[in-house]
Amino acid sequence: MSNLSHIIRKFDRFELKYLVPIKAAAQFKQSLRAYLVPDDHGDAHGCYSLASLYYDAPDLRFYREKIDGIKFRRKLRIRRYESRDPFTEDSPVFVEIKQRVNRVTQKRRALLPYHDALRLCDERLVPDHAPQDAAVIDEITCMLWQYNLRPASIVRYTRQAFVGTEYDIGLRVTFDNDLSYQVNQLELHDQPNGLPLFPPGWTVIEIKVNERIPYWLTELVAVHNLNLVRVSKYCRSIDLAQDLPTPAWGFSPA
Repeated sequence: MSNLSHIIRKFDRFELKYLVPIKAAAQFKQSLRAYLVPDDHGDAHGCYSLASLYYDAPDLRFYREKIDGIKFRRKLRIRRYESRDPFTEDSPVFVEIKQRVNRVTQKRRALLPYHDALRLCDERLVPDHAPQDAAVIDEITCMLWQYNLRPASIVRYTRQAFVGTEYDIGLRVTFDNDLSYQVNQLELHDQPNGLPLFPPGWTVIEIKVNERIPYWLTELVAVHNLNLVRVSKYCRSIDLAQDLPTPAWGFSPA
């Protein structure tokens, strides 16, 4: 994912998540190949790696809103799509607001060099940015000041993504593996030192659609006996972090 400039910066969609054993996920993936194609943002198989640095308030406001099932909630993160190029302060990253309104997931994001993303989120200094990013930069700045946001956790994983053809425009199914989290040394440019986010042998499957899931896909979900779960990678990282010894869990809620 070396060229990110053309990626959509704003969209609304429905998301469904499933926590599935790797063997069952592989069987489901094989059934999908008759309908979907690999995402060309990844390699030939639609695979790529990514890392997300999540921000939260001193009282873990974003975490608690998810746990409490608040109908309208937001969270902020810096997301890096890994590539073969060395990761430097000039590497492009997204600063994203992910928002939930009832059952709809909304995302707004700005594309910035990594050093500018840190200046914005850590120092509250607004960098130069593209005109089309002005509104989301303003919203991010307001969130940072209003909630006194600070780095809370990093989640990393590898993803294999499949997308719909002209018959299923907007459909996207992803398979996330090798999920890890860390709650100290919260720098995306540092060497990863994460812990497993889920027990070995599990895959997170996400189905993402603009309007409704195609009938053929609901049939496949039923045939493969996939069970819907309410899982947030960020919230899972915080749940696990709170069981760590104090020196390893450096985020101190008020």
